[in-house]
Amino acid sequence: MKLVAILKDEQLTLGVKSDEGIIDIAASLSVNSKEGIPTDIMSVIQGGQPAVSALEEYIAENNQPVVLNEKEIEWGPCVTDPQKIICVGLNYRRHADETNASYPEVPILFNKFNNTLTSHMSEIAVPKVTKKLDYEVELGIVIGKKTKYAKTEEALEHVFGYCTVNDLSARDLQMRTHQWLLGKSCDDFSPVGPFLVTADEVGDPQNLQLTTKVNGEVRQNSNTSDMIFTCAEIVSYISQHLTLEPGDLILTGTPEGVVLGYPEEKQVYLKPGDVVTVEVEKIGALTNRFVAEK
Repeated sequence: MKLVAILKDEQLTLGVKSDEGIIDIAASLSVNSKEGIPTDIMSVIQGGQPAVSALEEYIAENNQPVVLNEKEIEWGPCVTDPQKIICVGLNYRRHADETNASYPEVPILFNKFNNTLTSHMSEIAVPKVTKKLDYEVELGIVIGKKTKYAKTEEALEHVFGYCTVNDLSARDLQMRTHQWLLGKSCDDFSPVGPFLVTADEVGDPQNLQLTTKVNGEVRQNSNTSDMIFTCAEIVSYISQHLTLEPGDLILTGTPEGVVLGYPEEKQVYLKPGDVVTVEVEKIGALTNRFVAEK
């Protein structure tokens, strides 16, 4: 199942992708009501498989759902209120190679905040404080169960689903100190979406193609098989140190092809007017236009 957040009247409501378009669940319920059907994404995540099954059953038995044109909706971030956003740095072999970094012995973790969340097709202002804004296509993991001390071989059982994320990075701010947080946490630095795809529909997360296009030019083209630490290893490792909650979002790292990896004389960072599309196979393509900060 592919879940979306629809922004209507300044409220985020639940949508489900279908062959006909995006089913507006709340609007459909106003026509054909039924008890126990979630109407926002976080409720589905927290409700787990029973909530997904209830949605599937409602859609199957509803002959006249309210369907919206995908090109006309206003998107929200497909994970609307994660308690934690945890990111993994230097998690692709060829990305470490291009930045002349050694392979880490354990996952390098840092965090972002909810102010970084934004959506598919939203405009993102290039902050005045950076001149080196970089893109990073990433596979996002969304936790579905309270998770502590998970074994690697069981870790993916705790995953609700996956999403496409652009881990935007202000490299000059990121490299200013040994702490990466400042360069990662400016407003709207985590566009996420358009879809949150349930784990059963994705299958093996270690065999997914990732791409980035800037103004139509391919910049990143890799596969999650190049990860140093697998999704299962990442979830297990984090859970040894802190409790993961339903809705927590984990960004699993980016492959080679970022601007930072180019020779210095060829580095052209993002600027107002650029359009960036990041895509993960089976999950979806996420597009944003960059504008000047007012």
